[in-house]
Amino acid sequence: MAAWGGFSGQIVDEALWMEGMANYMISQLDEAEAVRCPCGWARRSFDVDGNDLATVHIVDIESDSRVHYHKRMTEIYVVLEGEGFIELDGESFPLKPMTSVFIKPGCRHRAVGRLRILNVPIPAFDPHDEWFDD
Repeated sequence: MAAWGGFSGQIVDEALWMEGMANYMISQLDEAEAVRCPCGWARRSFDVDGNDLATVHIVDIESDSRVHYHKRMTEIYVVLEGEGFIELDGESFPLKPMTSVFIKPGCRHRAVGRLRILNVPIPAFDPHDEWFDD
């Protein structure tokens, strides 16, 4: 049974989800294992077999994040902490808490500054859908 984003008190196990017997998942994002990503460090939830709809990530942005894009995935960012800016197809826009950003497939992007964001990838996050021009 896979851990769901580190949630220690699973409400439904992954097998029930995959068999269609559960209509929900619960995850504790702050307990999920942090993994490297182009922007810094991500804690991911709902990244399980059988879920291709959406995932939720808490991402700690580092100042040296890489410009990247996705061919299929749309991302929604919500800034939770910090200030900085986001580059979208070569243009820069300021970021502060409660700023939200909708990023369509093909948009080259990166966030810059010390930030913590909530990221909602749609469809669900796919590590093979991260592309770089360099």
